[in-house]
Amino acid sequence: MRKKIIGLTLSPLPFALSSVGTMLFAFCSSAVAQQPQKVPRIGFLSLNSRSSTATNADAFRQGLRDFGYVEGRNIVIEWRYADGKSDRLPSLVSELILLEVNVIVTSATAPAHAAKQATSTIPIVIANHNDPVGAGLVASLARPGGNATGLSNMQIELGGKRLELLKEVKRVSRVAVLQIPSAPATPPQMKEIEAAASSLGVRLQPVGWETAKDLKTAFSTMIKGRADALITFSGPRFGLYRTQIIDLSTKNRLPAMYPDVVYVESGGLMSYGAKTTDLFRRAAVYVDKILKGTKPADLPVERPIKFEFIVNLKAAKEIGLTIPPNVLARADRVIK
Repeated sequence: MRKKIIGLTLSPLPFALSSVGTMLFAFCSSAVAQQPQKVPRIGFLSLNSRSSTATNADAFRQGLRDFGYVEGRNIVIEWRYADGKSDRLPSLVSELILLEVNVIVTSATAPAHAAKQATSTIPIVIANHNDPVGAGLVASLARPGGNATGLSNMQIELGGKRLELLKEVKRVSRVAVLQIPSAPATPPQMKEIEAAASSLGVRLQPVGWETAKDLKTAFSTMIKGRADALITFSGPRFGLYRTQIIDLSTKNRLPAMYPDVVYVESGGLMSYGAKTTDLFRRAAVYVDKILKGTKPADLPVERPIKFEFIVNLKAAKEIGLTIPPNVLARADRVIK
């Protein structure tokens, strides 16, 4: 039926269609708004075991929480550990790629290279690395290029400071340097510590090892060479045989300076280096920026901003060493 209003004939049909269209638009808009957003998936790849990585993993989680990411709620973390077996890394990376992770977080050379070789598209955040430029993982610190970026721990640059602290703890004239000759980071680390030794009047005794069975021979060489103390370089293999190195240092009563606090917490004498947990916490900053659209190539590699000097008095007592009060006063933490 048509209605006449002041000479005009109106039909209810256009109004009906308009109402239906409005309802459909509102329904569709509501449906789109209610669609759940895809939860970001992060791959965490470590050469070491879950237990030995726990502290750094917790620091990474805390860093994510600072940006509002809570594991299991609005972000998923796929944890993969090689348990010290580097040959497992390629398959673990493949698993992460099949899971379509948005970012892969790694530390050290081996897992970073495994990730880099497996993908050129998935962003890679290296949380803790000696020399990402020298290892060929990034083009430069300022402009990484490619799909990898992250944080350098400055292990190479800190060799001189470690030697200086070691000399303050004990008057030394000859210091053994435990190193892995085949490791790419060995030449630059050695060059740095040689420069410091020259200015401090210390003679260095480079002692190499490659496998666990070489360690006893290496320490026998130090003792025969009348080393007063020991400095160890850093790297995955050092971490894998950390307990044996600490035990041999104690057995031979050699004051030892280590590159990371985990050695001191495991019974070693002292360490000086970048605060590793802070590096892993800061790795979350990179993850957040990448998830929000920034390309890894546009995120400069950053250096540490927090360092820590740790002394273990119990370890000192075991080798009959008294730590001078002025050195203890400089320590960030003293383990008793």
